[in-house]
Amino acid sequence: MSTSRKKWLITGASGQLGREWSLALQRDGEDVTPCTREELDITDAGEMERVIGQHNPDIVVNCAAYTKVDQAEVATEQAEAVNAHGVASLARLCAGKHILLVHYSTDYVFPGLPEHRRLFPEGYPESFPPDPVNAYGSTKWMGEQEIRKSNCKHLILRTSWLCGKHGGNFVHTMLQLAQERDHLKVVNDQFGCPTFTAPAVHNTRALIERRLRGTVHLSSQGVTTWYDFAREIFELKGVDVRVEAVPSSGFPTTAARPKWSRLDIRQLAGVTGTRILPWQDELERFLQEL
Repeated sequence: MSTSRKKWLITGASGQLGREWSLALQRDGEDVTPCTREELDITDAGEMERVIGQHNPDIVVNCAAYTKVDQAEVATEQAEAVNAHGVASLARLCAGKHILLVHYSTDYVFPGLPEHRRLFPEGYPESFPPDPVNAYGSTKWMGEQEIRKSNCKHLILRTSWLCGKHGGNFVHTMLQLAQERDHLKVVNDQFGCPTFTAPAVHNTRALIERRLRGTVHLSSQGVTTWYDFAREIFELKGVDVRVEAVPSSGFPTTAARPKWSRLDIRQLAGVTGTRILPWQDELERFLQEL
């Protein structure tokens, strides 16, 4: 990806998306400052002002987020501190310094009602009014609104079912569980599409290169359930494990999960230079790189 020479700063650089960003930019010889949570806590406005003032980036890519969906139901203030208030401070800082803020949000801002599968078979469009069903989604939606209120130059990317080589995610969990058990139960009534971090970074850079602003949905192509996703993982890896389809009621969770969280990626697909493959193809690439 040939992005014109800029100075980059990555927050949340130890997470799966932040590490992918940092490695990609370093590989391409870009001027990048990766900041882990220990190096830059976005809930500390003074620290952010100091670090960003010191490095003076052209673009801040915010990969810092509170992502523990169930825990957010009881640790809501902590989730808000990162996903909403920290993002608000970062956005105001970027607005004042004329820095482009690239921020990642989530499919969980949408209600995910079963009937929306029929109404939006291609997925939720960017224009659909968010209405989260859990605290995590609510705090991410608050963060989005804070960015827009700040009037900073911004690009908000909503992703779904994020999977990276670095960090915990569904693929790593399934492969680990398959080593421990010969029979797994996986939910088969929640629909969405995986987003893999390598194409997510590639596609975001394509959007930046073409000076897109606003909100864009970002995922692979297609739709699946967690059950079918798991079966594809094991088939591609040649893992012999019995996978049983179960309803969400078979796995009660503290936080409600949307039943339909596919994102409409047609806006993304219309941008030259983006890489959008079926999720099965991206999964195969992903597993080969592990």
